Amino acid sequence: MGEPHEDSHLNGDSKKPKLSSFITEPQLREEFAHHQPLVARINNGSFGSCPASIIAAQRRWQLKFLQQPDDFFFNHLQSRILHSRTLIKHLINADDVDEVSIVDNATTAAAIVLQHVGWAFAEGRFQKGDVVVMLHCAFQAVKKSIEAYVTRAGGSVIVVQLPFPLSSAEEIVVAFKKGLARGKANGRKVRLAIIDHITSMPCVVIPVRELVRICREEGVDQVFVDAAHAIGSVHVDVKDIGADFYVSNLHKWFFCPPSVAFLHCRKSPTIPDLHHPVVSHEYGNGLAIESAWIGTRDYSSQLVVPEVLDFIDRFEGGIEGIRKRNHDAVVQMAEMLAKAWGTNLGSPPDMCPSMAMVGLPASLGISSDTDASKLRTHLRDHFGVEVPLHYQAPKENEVEAENGDRDSLITGYARISHQVYNTVDDYLKFRDAINQLVQDMFTCNMLLQQ
Repeated sequence: MGEPHEDSHLNGDSKKPKLSSFITEPQLREEFAHHQPLVARINNGSFGSCPASIIAAQRRWQLKFLQQPDDFFFNHLQSRILHSRTLIKHLINADDVDEVSIVDNATTAAAIVLQHVGWAFAEGRFQKGDVVVMLHCAFQAVKKSIEAYVTRAGGSVIVVQLPFPLSSAEEIVVAFKKGLARGKANGRKVRLAIIDHITSMPCVVIPVRELVRICREEGVDQVFVDAAHAIGSVHVDVKDIGADFYVSNLHKWFFCPPSVAFLHCRKSPTIPDLHHPVVSHEYGNGLAIESAWIGTRDYSSQLVVPEVLDFIDRFEGGIEGIRKRNHDAVVQMAEMLAKAWGTNLGSPPDMCPSMAMVGLPASLGISSDTDASKLRTHLRDHFGVEVPLHYQAPKENEVEAENGDRDSLITGYARISHQVYNTVDDYLKFRDAINQLVQDMFTCNMLLQQ
């Protein structure tokens, strides 16, 4: 198997293909021909998508290991992981490759950071009752990691309730400042703030740079940015953002096979205290080395970063070009759907990454998380549409203003994604499915009765 072309990527200005060598439409369709046919797959945000050429590259790495495991382990694995880490370092503008670890996913990274915080409570370096601040829409895995590592060790948690729908980023800033003030009440110290770069559900881009700056001004010890959806969907510059810890999955919007993520840990005296929760013989050699060997397993998804960058360079503008086109397209499709249904977007277009929240017709009667889940399944099973749905409980004043009129109060939103393989027909199929349900006077109560 040939070695990746290191020099062109490592010098930070990989050779861009000539216009004639950009990927063609037939080639693009072939790269994603393995996707299930006849399904409007507008949910790239959940699991991402991996092109056929990258699947083939992963298979070559898997075979290289299986053909001669000892040679692969002793002579290839660590150097290839280091190569991937070096490429990521340049991609995210980190200072040093030692700041970059490759882990399975954002869930693993959260466990690493929160284990570190939990030990500080357990060992008396943090006081009982000191605080971790987080957003209410954080990933469930993060919430469970806080429960597993922090609260059981004596830490307190302040949950910042973000408004939705949103009209501006300033609403987030105001809510976050109030949450920090609650955390610091009665002389307590905020030991860690957990900030999403892009919230998952509902989905909005968080003004993460400004929130990190506020944390510094307010004396927050450390900041962990959970950016599971970020790389490939928004611009990522870890030095500009300035967080202590920053994680993003590479399998969601960066075309890697699942599952792989990077964890950036800004150099500080606390870095030696960070450890992978799976302990191997590399324990104590630094998080990046610990993470590069957690026992016998398939490491191939960590090795294809060079091939992924080659794939990305087949698109005009590279990763930034893909990101901009996906953003523009998802906003256009969201506005088309909202107009067709007489609803609205959940946030301004500039707060949409490569995903957007679109209000669903109120007549569908989405009145709980269960309703949203069942309707999602109904759309998958009966219309061939794969899209996550969100139930947004109405505020008291909204209910009063509408006098309980369910035909005007929007409580359901769809989170649509756009990736390079999507076409307009995917969104028209979704539009027509919802229009058909409305025409048939469908309500979610009908699903509960089945």
